[in-house]
Amino acid sequence: MELLLIILIIIVAFLTYLLLKKERVLGINVEDKKEQVQTKIIENKNYRNNIYNLLNYFPEAVIVIDKAKKIIFSNNSATDWFQIKLNENISAFLRNPDLLNSIDKAFEGNNITGLEIEIRNQAILRLNVTVYLDKNELFFDETTCILFIRDLTEFHKFQQLKSDFVANVSHELRTPLQSIKMGLETFENISDLKKNSEVNNLLPVMTSQSERMENLIRDLLSLSKIELQEHIRPTHEIDLIELIDYVIKTYEKIISKNNISIKFNKTENFKIVGDRDKLIEIFTNLIDNSIKYSDKNKEIIITAKKDGGLNVVSVTDQGIGIPKESIHRITERFFTVDPSKSRSVGGTGLGLAIVKHLVSQHRAEMDINSVENEGTSIDIKFNPL
Repeated sequence: MELLLIILIIIVAFLTYLLLKKERVLGINVEDKKEQVQTKIIENKNYRNNIYNLLNYFPEAVIVIDKAKKIIFSNNSATDWFQIKLNENISAFLRNPDLLNSIDKAFEGNNITGLEIEIRNQAILRLNVTVYLDKNELFFDETTCILFIRDLTEFHKFQQLKSDFVANVSHELRTPLQSIKMGLETFENISDLKKNSEVNNLLPVMTSQSERMENLIRDLLSLSKIELQEHIRPTHEIDLIELIDYVIKTYEKIISKNNISIKFNKTENFKIVGDRDKLIEIFTNLIDNSIKYSDKNKEIIITAKKDGGLNVVSVTDQGIGIPKESIHRITERFFTVDPSKSRSVGGTGLGLAIVKHLVSQHRAEMDINSVENEGTSIDIKFNPL
């Protein structure tokens, strides 16, 4: 999407340059009205031909259509990908309701960026489309709509392949891991083994590590699934206050056990468009991290507030904090500030990576601020309903 916008800016800048420097480009001086008209015709042909030639070198597909949705220009990439024929309706080659609706909106003055569509022709194509209305008649002597199209098919195939690999490996590991856990539980119930001091020392360690491995497999499967669905926007109305209250209640026993208190500062009318299960996973991971990396008798403060037209949820703890040089890496998968601490509390290094992808799916933003040995504050900024 960002690449398409950059390409669009370059094209507009190039056209503007040609228009401002027309005398130098044409190499003539306009003296009378008759010559002015002739010059304008030559100029239009020249700069448009230059643009068409430029667009033919683009690896992305570029299609220009008129108000009747007839194709009046397609670059080489578009022609190769979709077997485009000029003066045919765009729906004959790119039949997708979302795309056609976006074109209608563009002609009404609403440009569309980052539209992801699926086209089923001879093969299934996953495309990212930017729809831009050319009000200034830069390409033709009429108002047209320009489609900038990137083919993301191979990218999505790779994502699917990666997801399948993780799922298969995780499934193969889960079965023997369950057998190991059952064996350890059996050993713990054998009275003769309990008399052996070495076994008594080893069993808790083995049990702890098998549980950590189980958590790791669960998080890997979760992250793999989330990455595949990240482009799908949630559609349900969610009351964040009610949802966060629910998550806090699930931690009552753990909070009590660790002598940690949670304070929730609420506000009214705090609804967003989201996916309930995935939002629960976001706040479960944030609260879980705050508990794991905080000492006993500390406080976790959750604040819901409105800021600059956004619904912001802040989760602030008084834990071990994150070194300044590590903050930019904290959402990387498997990255932990203190590996020994992470292992001791059963961390997998995937919690914040999962949160990052779920936040992105909700078209929200995440800010992380932390001071080592003082605590961490994470802000999630949602668009309000």
